[in-house]
Amino acid sequence: MKLQDELNKAGGFKNLEHLAKQVVEGFISGMHKSPFHGFSAEFAEHKIYNQGESTRHIDWKLFAKTDKLYTKRYDDETNLRCHIILDNSSSMHYPKMNNYALSNLNKIAFSALASAALMHILKKQRDAVGLSIYSDAYDFYAPEKGSERHHQMLLHQLEDAVTADPKNKQTDTYVYLHQIAEKIHRRSLIFVFTDMFQASTDQEKLFEALRHLKHNKHEVVLFHVHDKNKEVTFDFNNKPKKFIDIETGEYVNLYADQVKDNYKKEVLNYFNDLKMKCLQYKIKYVNADVNQAFDKILTTYMIEREKFI
Repeated sequence: MKLQDELNKAGGFKNLEHLAKQVVEGFISGMHKSPFHGFSAEFAEHKIYNQGESTRHIDWKLFAKTDKLYTKRYDDETNLRCHIILDNSSSMHYPKMNNYALSNLNKIAFSALASAALMHILKKQRDAVGLSIYSDAYDFYAPEKGSERHHQMLLHQLEDAVTADPKNKQTDTYVYLHQIAEKIHRRSLIFVFTDMFQASTDQEKLFEALRHLKHNKHEVVLFHVHDKNKEVTFDFNNKPKKFIDIETGEYVNLYADQVKDNYKKEVLNYFNDLKMKCLQYKIKYVNADVNQAFDKILTTYMIEREKFI
C-alpha cells in the first residue's frame, strides 16, 4: 500500500510509527542507486569493515549476498545522542490541512514525520533521542533516552503537535533555543525543524541562540521548513485575496501579482542571509521544502552522523 493511502487510512497522523518506517524503508531501497549503496536494509545492525580491523565479527552470510565486508555490532552502548527540536507555532500549521497525503503536507506534518523517520533509524541503531517542542511557551521536553517506552512517548508528542490547532501562537525561537541549550549537557547531534518565522525582527538574537546550541561541541543541523510554492514563489492566482497572518490575525487585501516580484526578492534575500550566517557559525543549513520527499532529510542525517561519530 502506498504511503499516501496509509496517511488517509490513518486519518492523518494516528499511526506515525508505521508511516515513519515506510519513509525509511523507501529511502533505504533507493540507496542502492545512490552513493550510499553499500548499506543494506540491515544497515543499522552492521558497520562497514575497515582494513586492519579484527575479522572476528565479519558477517560472512551478508558478504555472500553483497560481496562486501560488514562487521556485526554487539556493542549495546549508545553510539550517538540526538536531540530533535520542533517549532510548533501557528505558522508551522500552514497551510491548513483537512486530509493529509505524502504529496500534501503542511510544515508541522512534514517536520513531525521527518522527525519520526529519524527516530526510527536512531532506534534501530540503539541511539538515544530527546525531543523539545516549543511555540509561545516551552511546551515539551524529554532528555535523550533509548528505551521503547521513551520512543513511544516521543511519537505521541509528535502526533499531538500535528493534530493541535494553535490559535495566534507566535514564537521567539531564540528564547527557547537558549533554554534547550542549557538542558543538553552531553555532546549531541541536534536537529532543529522551524520555518524561521518569529515575533522578533532581531535576527542576531536568533543566531546567538543557535551558536549557544553548539556549545559543548554539539553539532547543529537547521532544517529550514517552508512551502516553496506559497511562501517563496508566491504562487497564487491574481484574484483578490485576503492574506491573513495566522500568528497575529492581521490581514491585508491585495492582488498577488501586485507584490509577487518584490515579495520573492525579499524572501530569497532572507533565505540567503540565513544560509550565510549558518555557514559563518558552522551550522548545517538544509532547505526543507514540504513539497519534496524526505530523502534530503535522511541523507543529511547519514552524512552528519558519519562526521559526528
